[in-house]
Amino acid sequence: MKVLVTGGAGFVGSHLVDALREARHEVWVLDDLSVGSVESIHHHLHQPGFRFIADSILNAGCVDRLVAEVELVYHLAAVVGVRHVVDDPLKAILTNVRGTENVLASAARYWKRVVIASSSEVYGRSDGGPLHEEDDRVLGPTSVNRWAYSSSKAIDEYLAWAYHKKGLPVSVVRYFNCYGPRLNEDGYGSVVASFIRQALLGEPITVHGDGRQTRSFTYVTDTVRGTMLAGERPEALGEAFNIGHPVETSVLDLAKAIKRLLCSDSPIIHVPYEDCFGQRHEDTPRRCPDITKASRCLGFAPQVPLEQGLRDTIAWCRAHYLLGRSARARSPVVGLGSPARAGAPATGGGFHGG
Repeated sequence: MKVLVTGGAGFVGSHLVDALREARHEVWVLDDLSVGSVESIHHHLHQPGFRFIADSILNAGCVDRLVAEVELVYHLAAVVGVRHVVDDPLKAILTNVRGTENVLASAARYWKRVVIASSSEVYGRSDGGPLHEEDDRVLGPTSVNRWAYSSSKAIDEYLAWAYHKKGLPVSVVRYFNCYGPRLNEDGYGSVVASFIRQALLGEPITVHGDGRQTRSFTYVTDTVRGTMLAGERPEALGEAFNIGHPVETSVLDLAKAIKRLLCSDSPIIHVPYEDCFGQRHEDTPRRCPDITKASRCLGFAPQVPLEQGLRDTIAWCRAHYLLGRSARARSPVVGLGSPARAGAPATGGGFHGG
């Protein structure tokens, strides 16, 4: 099958490309490299059945030409990361919404199946039990930029359902705190990457707030498996699925686990949210997926526990983070085992919220 992956040079996208190529699909990647990196897909370049196009999902003509040539589209390209959204909400909104409009309009023109990558951020600050796909969204005021990403991804989903009502074969996957090899070293969008980098350098590990907020951290191979199932199973059409790990971990416990695995002397310090994101930043105390629907319809079940996933991620970060290399002598790793993809190429993107 010929498949298009938008954002295929990014963190999740590049791992999805790997899995699709392993399944012997012909893969085309569209990525403007604003967050992704060509190094993440360099092992596919010049290989038969692979094509890379350095362009933007905002280029409607380019999107249209590519969608016309493939059978299935995985749409992962987006502006992600809380800080990216807080710093430039206009870019986040326009890129996410217009880009998805372009992909869906072309898919409808040529009647191609689409999987839209969404986020647990669509649930907002809901702090109840495990989140079901039909649960209400709870958001703060529109004057708080924190919620711009959540709203832009929700609009993406509304567009998907509107096109599906016309008959377009489309599905949505909502990611929950994906992590793993190729997380961007600057930690701009991933708490896991930030903590690992700080611990490698011997710097303070900075936990926002009291650290009791919980997240469900999902290893990237599990995220990719759920994404591919949503593009393959007929039961997925017209549905949204939580793709995440149902085990919750507090951010403070995550910091302690990374400090322990790195045998790091880094102190763990608590930093007020407003020091990083401004006075009106809001966060949610809990975010955990109910994966009953994904399990029933897709046969999805996460396979990588957090401890092993962190070991593999840390091993990759030590081998690839430039700043981490200078810290290895100070931060020896004991018993980490081999990385998930030994020798895997460098960085992509990530997102703390989803």
